[in-house]
Amino acid sequence: MKRQEQLERIKSGEEWDIVVIGGGATGLGIAVDATTRGFKTLLLERMDFAKGTSSRSTKLVHGGVRYLAQGDVALVREALRERGRLGKNAPHLFKSEAFIIPGEKWWTAPYYTFGLWLYDRLAGKLGIGRTRYLGKDEANRLLQGVKPEKLRNGVCYYDGQFDDARLAVNLAQTAVDHGATVVNYCEVTGLSKNDAGKINGVKAKDILSGDAFDIKANCVVNATGVFTNEINAMDNPEGMDGVVPSQGVHIVIDREFLPGDSALMVPKTSDGRVLFAVPWHDKLVVGTTDTLVKDAEYEPKPLEKEIDFILNTAKDYLVKAPTRADIKSVFVGLRPLAAPKDGGKSTKEVSRSHKVHVTPSGMVDIIGGKWTTYRQMAEDAVDAAIKENVLPAKDCKTVDLKIHGYQPADEKSHLGLYGSDRAAIEALAKSDAKAGSKIHPDHPFLYAEALWAVREEMAQTLEDVLARRIRLLFLDARAAAEVAEDVARYIAAELGKDEAWVKEQTASFRELAKQYHF
Repeated sequence: MKRQEQLERIKSGEEWDIVVIGGGATGLGIAVDATTRGFKTLLLERMDFAKGTSSRSTKLVHGGVRYLAQGDVALVREALRERGRLGKNAPHLFKSEAFIIPGEKWWTAPYYTFGLWLYDRLAGKLGIGRTRYLGKDEANRLLQGVKPEKLRNGVCYYDGQFDDARLAVNLAQTAVDHGATVVNYCEVTGLSKNDAGKINGVKAKDILSGDAFDIKANCVVNATGVFTNEINAMDNPEGMDGVVPSQGVHIVIDREFLPGDSALMVPKTSDGRVLFAVPWHDKLVVGTTDTLVKDAEYEPKPLEKEIDFILNTAKDYLVKAPTRADIKSVFVGLRPLAAPKDGGKSTKEVSRSHKVHVTPSGMVDIIGGKWTTYRQMAEDAVDAAIKENVLPAKDCKTVDLKIHGYQPADEKSHLGLYGSDRAAIEALAKSDAKAGSKIHPDHPFLYAEALWAVREEMAQTLEDVLARRIRLLFLDARAAAEVAEDVARYIAAELGKDEAWVKEQTASFRELAKQYHF
């Protein structure tokens, strides 16, 4: 997957069946869906794939236990079905994770065991593990690191866990494998319409070169997540905002705070939210928060009160209370929630289900949703275009479609996440001593992975490599800043960049890394 080759296809001036705006979970899913149906497909992403919300999730592929508690059975059933499908279609990225709800009171575990039994039943044949009640001794053995007074009993259930940005890259590769064209750092600057007021293409600009393109298309899809309102305003400047951004903060700490293999799930915190502590890349991701914010941005910043909330809740449950000094990284994502019609401001009033709408000018607008249901969202978006006669009828092919890298899971090495690409990366690592060495002594990532990211995964910047192809910024922001200059110089040779580029990339990355640590 090489960016220059993808760009040449845009420059040819041909007409596309479908242009997808946005290279996050939703847009990439739509590109895969459309191209496998046989549509000539182009995806344009203003920044890097999954630069926004889609690299900043809680790393869960889940049905949503709390949605079940709220009575939204349809949403839970859909998510559980899609969770099972992702586990089958991308086993190299998917892990079945045991989650334990601590039983502080005698009735806690029996109460949740019944609800989670229903959760398992809704998953049907696509279930990934059976819920079971835990007695005091077993609960304490499985959740070492949690205060014994919180574990009079417990309940264990199973959900999926994954690496979000890596799945995004694999979806981009899947789309290209099936004939689509996908380009990062290519911004849509306007929409084109015919005399009847129907959209018939987009105006785009290559951010790296400055080249501008007029692109013709039968169908345009707005899959820009929290930036949806911006594209909608190009279509209809008088329209109402369809998306309300909600901020979710996560902190990353060492595994020693919860040393076992199980994840902790607190179903009701002091302010009624759910809190997770989930093992990920040999660290612990703890979160999240849910705060409505006014503006969508690529690098949202955590609020002091959000950090305090996570640390205080963790302190209630963990034997060793994490402090700010223990935080390896803080990352913040914005959820693209469908705006409530009544203008309500509570995030609890805002639906988590996705919505597809075809505008009067023929643009397909998709909002809401979450990573777990990305495939279903994509199917619904393309189906909506077909229903409105924007595209001809063709059946969806993605239910059982193997995602790029498809291979049985191997959790013994971090390279297992690359699936079938792993052998090529290992060959690169053996090709010279530098490629086979670690980027940072405290982390397993190799220089060969940085080289692979640039050669085969369209990484264009130092941040692309250290934040999303390799997750070092999200796992240990200080370590990422330390190696920034060395990695920038290493990839500069491959990208044909000079020393000025190395210095600029290093400085901008280190500035970015500051807001990921304290």
